[in-house]
Amino acid sequence: MSNPNEASFDIAFPPRNACICLDLQRAARAVARRFDAAFRPLDLTNGQFSLLLALRWGGPNTMSRLAALLAMDRTTLTAALKPLERRGLVDVAVDAADRRSRRLSLTSKGQGLLAAAVPIWDREHSAIDALFGPAGPQRLHADLRALL
Repeated sequence: MSNPNEASFDIAFPPRNACICLDLQRAARAVARRFDAAFRPLDLTNGQFSLLLALRWGGPNTMSRLAALLAMDRTTLTAALKPLERRGLVDVAVDAADRRSRRLSLTSKGQGLLAAAVPIWDREHSAIDALFGPAGPQRLHADLRALL
């Protein structure tokens, strides 16, 4: 006799195409693997590239501002910054205005690596955009931003 408190297989596991979360996770992992492979010659991951790019956009940032921009919690951001800081790509300094806060900025070495990575990012991004046809990339970006 089955346990009446257990969900039936049909309820617990709906058809794969009915789960937007699963589809988004699978797509994100596939895209992340693609960019990780492309950035491998630079000893850079797609997440590290995003971090460097975010620092370049906004100039010196606080941990809170950068975490919000990247939709990360501060603990995850701190862990992600450590290897970049060790490589001399990112500078983490005490904020003069608020000693409890940290200011983050790209070093010249970080800017150089980012400059080398951007053409790789552009090539991969263009290849992915081509999969969606002429209007597809803009529609996809708009649809994804609607979820934020």
